[in-house]
Amino acid sequence: MLVCGLAADEEISSSFVLVHMNIGLESKKAGASMSYEHGEIHCKKVLSNGDVYVGDFGGLLPHGMGRYTWTDGTIYHGQWEESKITGRGKIFWPSGATYEGEFCGGFLHGAGTLFGVDGSTYRGLWRMNKQHGKGIKLYSNLDEYDGLWREGLQEGIGTYRWSNGNTYSGNWKAGKMRGKGVMKWANGDLFDGNWLDGLENGSGYYKYADGSIYVGIWSRGLKDGHGTFFPAGSRLPYQHRYSEYIVYGNKVQSLGPTSLFSKRRKKVIRWSMIGYLRNPKRISHRPSFLDGVWNIGDACESSLSENTPYALCSSTDEGRHGLQNDSVLVYDREYMQGVLITESMRYYDFRRSQKSKWHLKMKKQPRGPGETIYKGHRSYYLMLNLQLGIRYTVGKITPVPMREVRSSDFGTRARIRMYFPSKGSQFTPPHSSIGFFWKDYCPMVFRNLREMFKIDAADYMMSICGGDGLKELSSPGKSGSIFYLSQDERFVIKTLRKYELKILLKMLPNYYDHVGAYDNTLITKFFGLHRLTIKGKKVRFVVMGNMFRTELRIHRRYDLKGSSHGRSTNKHNINENTTLKDLDLTYVFHLEKSWRESLFRQISLDCEFLESQSIIDYSMLLGLHFRAPEHLKAYSESQSLLKRSANSQDDISDVQLCDEVRTPPKGLRLVAHEPSSVSSLPGSHMRGSTLRASAAGNKEVDLLLPGTGRLRVQLGVNMPAQARWKLLHGEGLDTTELDPAGVYDVVLYFGIIDVLQEYNMNKKIEHVCKSLKLDPVSISAVDPKMYKKRFIRFLEKVFPE
Repeated sequence: MLVCGLAADEEISSSFVLVHMNIGLESKKAGASMSYEHGEIHCKKVLSNGDVYVGDFGGLLPHGMGRYTWTDGTIYHGQWEESKITGRGKIFWPSGATYEGEFCGGFLHGAGTLFGVDGSTYRGLWRMNKQHGKGIKLYSNLDEYDGLWREGLQEGIGTYRWSNGNTYSGNWKAGKMRGKGVMKWANGDLFDGNWLDGLENGSGYYKYADGSIYVGIWSRGLKDGHGTFFPAGSRLPYQHRYSEYIVYGNKVQSLGPTSLFSKRRKKVIRWSMIGYLRNPKRISHRPSFLDGVWNIGDACESSLSENTPYALCSSTDEGRHGLQNDSVLVYDREYMQGVLITESMRYYDFRRSQKSKWHLKMKKQPRGPGETIYKGHRSYYLMLNLQLGIRYTVGKITPVPMREVRSSDFGTRARIRMYFPSKGSQFTPPHSSIGFFWKDYCPMVFRNLREMFKIDAADYMMSICGGDGLKELSSPGKSGSIFYLSQDERFVIKTLRKYELKILLKMLPNYYDHVGAYDNTLITKFFGLHRLTIKGKKVRFVVMGNMFRTELRIHRRYDLKGSSHGRSTNKHNINENTTLKDLDLTYVFHLEKSWRESLFRQISLDCEFLESQSIIDYSMLLGLHFRAPEHLKAYSESQSLLKRSANSQDDISDVQLCDEVRTPPKGLRLVAHEPSSVSSLPGSHMRGSTLRASAAGNKEVDLLLPGTGRLRVQLGVNMPAQARWKLLHGEGLDTTELDPAGVYDVVLYFGIIDVLQEYNMNKKIEHVCKSLKLDPVSISAVDPKMYKKRFIRFLEKVFPE
C-alpha cells in the first residue's frame, strides 16, 4: 500500500507498488505493441485490469522512462528500474494532489515536493512515503513549519509560524511540542522553557510585552508551583536575561545576550513542538496581561483574576529608589493550576548576588527529575554496562516458557553469569566500555514478578535500555545510594550495599508470596536484582517501580516513619523536589470511610509481613497533588451562615446546617469506572484493583479532572482526599487545632519504601546508645514490633477518621 502521509493524507492505489509484477507477467503474453531502438524496447501495453503502460523496457521488464495510467485516473510519469518505480518522476492523483521528486522501489523516497489537494505544499525529504528529514510545509491557512520530520510527523528541531504572527521554535516529538522551546506571541509576550504536548510544562520564564518577567514552573499550560515575578522596568539578574533565536536553513542565530540559567551559551537551540495542532489557541493558555497580587489572608474576602490590572511598586518613587541602589522589589509566588495561593515581597540585592550567592542558589536548584547521563558523565560507562546486562538477561529469560517458581529459583545460586568483553564474544555484542562481569540474581522469579505487575518484557528493555540515557538522581537519604531513573520515568534503579542485597535475597521467597497474595500491597515493587564487576569493583543494583510516575504534578513529597528525632528538613534547602519528613508535615488527610478502612487493612498486612522479616526503618513515601482552592470564597460565605445558625432556636436544623457548610465544596469529581476511557500511564501500579466509592453506589470509580483527564483510582494511586492544614505546637503531629480555612482538595500517591534494613546487632546497639540520651520512642532504631505499632499509630493521625 502506497500512502501519501501529509496534506490530504491521500491513499494511493496498491497497484502503484505492484505494477512491475503485473507488467512482468503480462509482457509474456502476446498482443503487446513493441518496437526496438538502440537496444531498448519501447512498448505500449494494456494490462488485463485496464491499466496502461507506455515506455521503455529492458528485456521483459519496464526500464528507463515510462508512463503508467491507472483505471482510476492516477498517472505516473518518470523513471523505472527493472520494473520498479525508481528515480525521478511525477505522479498526479484524480483528487488534484501532485508529487514531483524522487522515488525508490515504488515509494516516495528522497527529495520531493507534494502539492496537496487542500492547497498545502511540502518541500523536503521523504522516506517510504512519509516526510522524514528536513522539510518545509506551507499549510492552506498560510501557517508554516520549517524543521525536521520523522515518519510523517514533526520531530526534532523546528519552527512553526502562524499566519497571525505567533512563532514557536523548539523541540518536537511525535508531532507535538515537547522539550525546550521558545514561543513568541504577536502581542510581544514570550515564553522560554519546557513544553509537553503543546503546553508549557516544567521550568521556564514568561516575558510580558511590558517588560515584566515571571520565572517559575508550569504544568499543562498553567503556572503550578513556586516562582518569582520581576516587575516591568526591573533590572534583571544576568541569569534571567533571555535570548531569542531564529533559524536560517540549518543554522541558528542568537538575537539576545544569553539564555535562562546560563551565563554563556554560544550555540543554543531553542525549539519546541506543535505537531498536527493547527490552532494556536491550543498553546495560548497564558494570562492576558499580568498576575494579580493576591494574599492568602484575603482569600475569603476577595479574589483577583489574572486579568486584573497590575500596579507595581517599581513605578513608584520607592521602586525607582530601589533600582538606583542595586536592589529591586520582586514577588515570590506559589501557584496551583494557575491560581495564586501565596505571595511574599522581598528586595533582590544585586550586589549580594554578584558575590556568587545567586549562582550557588541556581546551581543547587533542580532543573527537572534528575540529570541525564551523557557521554563523559562519571556514570556513563556504568550505565552502558547496566543496559547491556539487562538487555542480555531479559532477552535470554523471556523465551523460556512461563511456569511457577520453584525453591531452586531463589537464593544466591539461582543466577545468570556472563562476561562482556569490549570486543564481543559468541554470546555478547561488542561495546565501547571496558570488559565487565555480569550477574543476574533469581531471573525466573523477577521475570514472574514483572509478568505479575503486567510489565511487558519489550517495554521493560526499551524503558531502561533504549537509545536515551538514564537520569541520575541525588540521594534523598543517608544511605549514600545512587538512584537512576529511566527516561520514561517508569523505573528507578538503586545501588545497593552488600548486606542489602543479602536481605533482599533472603526475604525474596516470602516477598514473592506476599505480593502474589495481595494485589493492593503498598510495598515497593522489585523487578530485577543485578551485579556488575568492573576491574574488581562490584556494584549492585535493584530495579524498582517509580511511585511518582503520575499524570499529575507532585507538589509536595514526604517520607514518613512515625519517629520524631531528626525527622525535619532544613528550611533553607527546600525546593520542588525536596523530600520532607515527619515534622514538616502540616496537613492531615480525610479519605472516604471505606477507603480508609482498606488503606489500614493493607498497611497492617504489609507491616506484619515486614515484622516477620525483622525489617525496620521503612517509611511511607507520600506525594501530594494540590488542586486549586477555588472554594475559599464560597467557604467565607458559609461561615456567615454558620454564625447565623448559632442563634437559631431549632437544634436539629442547626446540626444539619453545620454539617452542610462546615466542609467547603469539593472540586474533585468521581464517576463510574470505564476502562476504555481511563488515561493512565503504564507503570508499576497496573495490578491493583480499582477502588469503590459509596457515593457511586459502591461501584468502581475514576477521578475526573477537567483539563487533565480521567484517572483510575487505586489504593495509593490517584486517591482524592481533603487536606486540612494544621497548626504546629512544638514538635509532633497535633490535630487538635486546625485552621478551617486551610482546606484543599488533593490527590494522593503513596507506598512503603526502604524495606531492606534488618533489626540486626548494629541497630540494637544504636537503639541502646541513643536511648541513653533520647526518648526511646522518638528514635528510628527500635525493635520490629514496636516499629510497626508506632508507624501505624502515626499514620492513623495523618489519616484521621
